[in-house]
Amino acid sequence: MSKSHHTEAQMITALKQVEAGRAVEDLAREYGVSKHTVYAWKAKYGGMDVSEAEEVKHLRGENSRLKKLVADLSLDKDMLQSVIRRNSLSSHPTDEDLSVGTPARRTSRGNT
Repeated sequence: MSKSHHTEAQMITALKQVEAGRAVEDLAREYGVSKHTVYAWKAKYGGMDVSEAEEVKHLRGENSRLKKLVADLSLDKDMLQSVIRRNSLSSHPTDEDLSVGTPARRTSRGNT
């Protein structure tokens, strides 16, 4: 999505003019956009004040930042769990490791 050449305040001002009865085609020509763009602005900012639009923009930015933070923490958690699994597998001897050499000692003790 390309960055808009118009500020949110300009878009909302344009929408208020449309609500007041100005023709969409005239407004679109003045702002140098298509009438479809004006309708897209209406879908996004219709009924909002400038302060509300700025708050929504701030909240979307914060939400995006928090989503990235959650993704990073999830990756960290997965890596740590992988390390823990590897360490627990290598530090605990298997049943084979425990039984190696045990029968030989018993027979050697019994033969002496």
